[in-house]
Amino acid sequence: MTAPPTILVFDSGLGGLTVLREIVRARPDAHYAYVADDAFFPYGHHGEDEIIARVVPLIGELIAAHTPDLVVIACNTASTLVMSHLRERYQVPFVGTVPAIKPACASSKTRRVSVLGTRGTVKREYTRALIRDFAQGCDVTLVGSADLASLAERALSGEAVSDRAIAAELAPCFIGTGASDPHRTDTVVLACTHYPLLMDRLVRLAPWPVDWIDPAPAIARRVSELLGPPGRADHTGAEMIFTSKRPHTLSQALMPFFGGRVPA
Repeated sequence: MTAPPTILVFDSGLGGLTVLREIVRARPDAHYAYVADDAFFPYGHHGEDEIIARVVPLIGELIAAHTPDLVVIACNTASTLVMSHLRERYQVPFVGTVPAIKPACASSKTRRVSVLGTRGTVKREYTRALIRDFAQGCDVTLVGSADLASLAERALSGEAVSDRAIAAELAPCFIGTGASDPHRTDTVVLACTHYPLLMDRLVRLAPWPVDWIDPAPAIARRVSELLGPPGRADHTGAEMIFTSKRPHTLSQALMPFFGGRVPA
């Protein structure tokens, strides 16, 4: 019987769990290793050269340790900086995460779209190039959040996070006078994989309903395409790894992201 594929999912912290969740649904036959680079979190506090110098060799060490069939960089910041370096250096297939500006602009009815990401992601030339290439006449507002990724991690860890704190990060995304304004923002791109961890609260705290664009389902489809037809889901497992070497105590909170498995 063919051994199940191993998929390595990498993020700066716990945000990539939102991507992992969709991949597990698409590929329950795989073994998963999720790596949170918490020793360097948040990436927004580091320069571009620092991130490249850290992530590229770290991914090499993880490939050597886990021999994955495919690596997912479930982080917008890292993906926009290191994907070309990774593909040059390592033979394993890589799938990255980039702001879903193209589908957001294609689906917007009011032609007003906001991109909510970390400050590093929204100021990066890569993101601005996506807007130039795919805005399709939409008015695109870039919103750089300083704290929303950290708020999402705290909430997942069981800490209290106030509605006021989340609403303050969201407010700049909403351009217009209200739900009846024909020129209001109607689509928000979640350009950080941490943000869907707060999806229920984002929906509740939004000044009016919008379409929230999460790239995770598209990433899962791409992973499945690259791996080929799925096999049986027997004898597959999951690992949760923190680069700080700290033991994780989140098994109950993490199980839904791992498809019900208890990560080792």
